[in-house]
This record gives sequence, structure tokens and C-alpha cells, in this order.
Amino acid sequence: MFKNEKKNHTEQVNEQEILLFIRRMTKNFNLDNITRTKAYEKYYFKHPEIKWAFLAGMVSRNAGWSMTDLEGQWFRKALNQERRSLLFMTYERANWTIFQDAFPQLLIYEYSKAYQKPLFYLLSHFNVSQFMIFEWYEFWKHQQLDRLMTALIINEQNIIHQPVINHDIYKQQVFQSAPYKLQDLFHFSTVVFPSLQGKLYGYSVNNFQSLTNRIDLGKRLGWLLFHSGLYQQFEAFTKAVTHTGSRYDYEKYFPEKRKRETPLLRTVYPIVSHTIDELRKDWFHGQSTKRWFIEKKIPKKYELTDWFKHKQDQLHLLTLLQEYLRNG
Repeated sequence: MFKNEKKNHTEQVNEQEILLFIRRMTKNFNLDNITRTKAYEKYYFKHPEIKWAFLAGMVSRNAGWSMTDLEGQWFRKALNQERRSLLFMTYERANWTIFQDAFPQLLIYEYSKAYQKPLFYLLSHFNVSQFMIFEWYEFWKHQQLDRLMTALIINEQNIIHQPVINHDIYKQQVFQSAPYKLQDLFHFSTVVFPSLQGKLYGYSVNNFQSLTNRIDLGKRLGWLLFHSGLYQQFEAFTKAVTHTGSRYDYEKYFPEKRKRETPLLRTVYPIVSHTIDELRKDWFHGQSTKRWFIEKKIPKKYELTDWFKHKQDQLHLLTLLQEYLRNG
């Protein structure tokens, strides 16, 4: 992200210069789903030991596809403009919030590598949780790659829990709404990792409001990405396919011919201006996080190609039924 010169660990650290640079880079890359996705993926391929960055990039692709679904032919039939805008803002706010918190962490690690000494004390300038400051120091000492990935998953889901998931507007009008509950019931909330062979792999989650359920989903996706034996397929897809926000990014690789049903993200959504909650409290206040680090049994059914297509057909039928009932 910055010039790749190797710095001597005895060289004086210009803290103000570093902080200004990180704030500028975070603002530049946190414009929309496209810039966030590119930033995560570029960072990972430069620093592959930070596994979470690749996971974040893949999940960010899914967020973009979910956003443009809302302006595709099926959701436009099912939901009015107000409802679609609110759902878009739920995705956008959650992903913006995670990036705003996580990207400074990634850049401070990059600076730490360059100076050959840990600079994680600087994370307090970005309201980063004490939980993550501790985990970064632990990672610097012990290089436990999977533990750091899990820690970042735990952190990101706690970061969005109060300001997004439990926010009065999103809670009442999104997560407790009939359309959302219907999607939750039918497991439409699925994260997929595509391949150039037209296969889809992933996991679904129900009761997305549950903090532990979201953390468990993140851990399963991390396992799928790095430990299922499919890593090279996912890496090849990421390097070959420019993220546009449209599901056609991967649907074009299906054996059967598919037409584009969702638009390119930047043709339908403007840049959204967010404000930072400077009074945001640290979610971590000394409570035990051990339960979230415990390894759980990984469901072995993760090849979702046919299942996903069937669910899409179900969604289309439900959409048509809803349109029929609405129109009498």
C-alpha cells in the first residue's frame, strides 16, 4: 500500500506521518463495495499470512452481489424502493463499518513489517478494540495465522453488532420484517465462493441477528477458503474475475447459458457518505472470548451449486407469488 522500501528497525518512527497516511488510505479505499473488495484482495496477495484479508475480500464480493440483487429483475418485483434502499444501506453500513475498523489494523501491520518492530500501540488512535490490540501483539510473537483470522472474525462481528444489527431502524424494519424472516427461513442468506469451473461452494446462516451464529459462519468460511483443498480454485477466480458487484461475475461460468439479471454495482448505486461515531465504545471490556475460539465441527456439505440454483428458483417463485398477491 505504501512504498515497499525495507526500513531499519532502529529508524525513527514518524507517528503523525503514519497516522495521516492511514487515515487517507482508509478514506480512499472505503468509498464503496468495489474499492473495499479490491483493497482487501490486493493487501492479501501482498501479505498472504493475513488470511482474514482474503476472506474479507471474498465476503465483500458476496455483499456486492447481494446489493445488486436488490436492483435486479426479481427483487424489484418483490420489494418497493423504500424497502430496497433500506436493505442496501444495511449491507453498506455494515461493510463500511468493518473496513473503517479493520483497514487501519492491516496498514499498521504493514508498517510494523517495514520497521521490523510492532507498532500496534498506534491502533488506539483508530478506536480499535483492546481485544485486537492484544491479538496483534500475540500474532507478532507467535505467528498463529488461523488464530489471527479467527480474532478478526470475532472483532468484525462485534463491531457491527450494536451500530447495525441492533440499530433500532435496521432491527425493526429489516431484521424483524416479513421479507427478511422469509429469507431467513428458506436459508437464502448464503455466502458463496465461486470457481472458474462454474461450481459454487459456501455455507448459509439462519438467525443472522445472532452474534455467535455470524462468528461461526465466518469460521466455517475461513476453513472452506484455506483448509478444504479448494484454495487454488478460489485464488484463480479472484485473480481472473474483476469484481463488478453483479452475480453475473460467476453465473457466466455456469455450464448452462445464463443471461444477466443483476446490474453492475456502480450503475445503480452512488457513493454513500458515512459518519464515524467517535463515541463508539469498545465492545471488549474484559469478558471471556474463549468460546468463540473453540473449533467446531465443520459441515462437510459445502458444494452448493445445485442447491443454490434451486434456492434461486424458489426465490423467483416466491417473488412472483408475492407480486400476484399484491396485485390481487
